[in-house]
Amino acid sequence: MEIFFQLLLNGIIAGSIYALIASGFSIIYSTNKFVHFAHGGVVALSAYVLYWLFSGLGLNFYISSLLTIAFAGFLGFIVYQFIYKPLRGKGASTSVLLIASIAILIFVESLNILLFGADIKTIKFLEIKQGLSIFGAIITPLQIFIIASSIILFFSLHFFMKKSKLGRAMRAVSGNKDVAEIVGIDSVKIFRWSFIIGSAIAGIAAVLVSLEQNIQPTMGTGLIIKGFTGAVIGGIGNVPGAILGSLILGLAENFGIWFLPSGYKDAIAFVLLFVFLLFRLQGILGTKFKKND
Repeated sequence: MEIFFQLLLNGIIAGSIYALIASGFSIIYSTNKFVHFAHGGVVALSAYVLYWLFSGLGLNFYISSLLTIAFAGFLGFIVYQFIYKPLRGKGASTSVLLIASIAILIFVESLNILLFGADIKTIKFLEIKQGLSIFGAIITPLQIFIIASSIILFFSLHFFMKKSKLGRAMRAVSGNKDVAEIVGIDSVKIFRWSFIIGSAIAGIAAVLVSLEQNIQPTMGTGLIIKGFTGAVIGGIGNVPGAILGSLILGLAENFGIWFLPSGYKDAIAFVLLFVFLLFRLQGILGTKFKKND
């Protein structure tokens, strides 16, 4: 039973991180209707910015974190305003935008190596302390902090999308852009804000990932694969679904290595991704796609 509860905790921790990435990705996808794989690059570059601010310049960690989140949001704005918006203005298809997003991801990973080197970076902020025992499973204060931060963010995001004027406008554009424009909602403005907010969430993910894991130039690729998989499982474009799907992915990976070698963890994610793409494209909470989608 101790192994069961340990794997359960590990799955929740991993799922919480995946959910942060998936929720930001889903916000962007739900309004813009194309796959933004460069979202993983935003996470990776933001993690290096945090490292530079905290370990390089010696700024307070909390100030560094706030600046990192602001940088991530600004980076999302830049990417939309100077890459995606001009492409859309020229009538680019979703396939072209997808290719552009992959190109941005590769560029950002190369930029990470150019600016910060290829070696692994570590942010030493919280001291390693003895973990707490819960039903025989060990959880560290840092892991508790990650789970608590994720829960607070998810409830805040839910409140924002349901109650705020901007959140309701984003939901309207997500549901039907043409109808939203008829009632006076500026869809281009909403596209822009979705990138800013979604990327800021990626900045939060970067902070938590940097505390839990080492920082590597190509970490964005692995993270966006997990975030994308979580979004597909829950229902791509559905933010609550993305959170649910990410938790399922985290649990599946960790319980999977109970029976399989740990090297198969990524394979488990890919198997789940292919299963949902083939047999339930709309995911758990998503709506069915039309034939012409």
